[in-house]
Amino acid sequence: MRRFIFVFLLVISVQQLFACDICGCSSGNLFLGPVLIFNKHFIGIRYSFRSYSTVLKDDNNQFSNDFYQTTELWGGFKIKNKFQVLGFVPFNINHSNTDDGIKSNNGFGDMTVLGNYNLFNKMSLNKDTMTVGQQLWIGAGVKLPTGHFSVESSEIVSSANSQAGSGSLDFLLTASYSLVIDSWGLSSSINYKINQSASDFRFGNRFTANAFTFRSFQSGKVLFSPNVGLLYENLNPNELSKTKIKSTGGYDLLAAIGLETVFDRINIGFSTQLPLVSNLSDGQTKINMRGMLHLTYAF
Repeated sequence: MRRFIFVFLLVISVQQLFACDICGCSSGNLFLGPVLIFNKHFIGIRYSFRSYSTVLKDDNNQFSNDFYQTTELWGGFKIKNKFQVLGFVPFNINHSNTDDGIKSNNGFGDMTVLGNYNLFNKMSLNKDTMTVGQQLWIGAGVKLPTGHFSVESSEIVSSANSQAGSGSLDFLLTASYSLVIDSWGLSSSINYKINQSASDFRFGNRFTANAFTFRSFQSGKVLFSPNVGLLYENLNPNELSKTKIKSTGGYDLLAAIGLETVFDRINIGFSTQLPLVSNLSDGQTKINMRGMLHLTYAF
């Protein structure tokens, strides 16, 4: 039970929200991460931060240093043995130091609802009494336009990313797989987000994939599970009036390290991600660092 709970919380905690003037990342581009089995209902809170730096190639005097934070209430409910429903309510704090001055935009973001179906869940013992467990989930969901999104048409390209919400009803598709062999585990997922338009502006669709490995250690009643992994993201260009916006979108590959701690029904964990390869906004945007801390209670 604890191993499966850890796998779920480990990878779901790699949720990312981006924002910068031109890279095509935004609070509207919410990456949920894979959703594996959770054998009980749960509720929790998590905090994440993202840091970016942008300098235009054609004009070094135009720059943006962005720091974005999200505090999120989230929960999950299992329906019988095959279905799971997840809900997310974020509050975003966006701060940018640019050549035009300091900009701040805070407020509740876009709520997300995700449903998952368990294709298979297998547990077996081999001749050496080794415990082997596998799970495969697929899911779909919607991101609701509940966050504030209000900008002038002449400023929408430069200001859309700093809004609390994206202003659009978007759709998500997910698939995730986990393998646990005694105290060792592997989890991986792919996710695709289909964005719609708001005020003639459309964030590019996003594809993400990740893989993590971990090992669990028991100390008394506490389970410690350090983990390492890789995350890949590909962002399509943004569009204005159905025309692609220059120098938006791109891709990146990040390395992640974290730790999950489980005590009874309480799980506390953190994850830190650093870039390995990145090409956002034609190389004009640099990822500095991302991280997350969460506290979750199962009931």
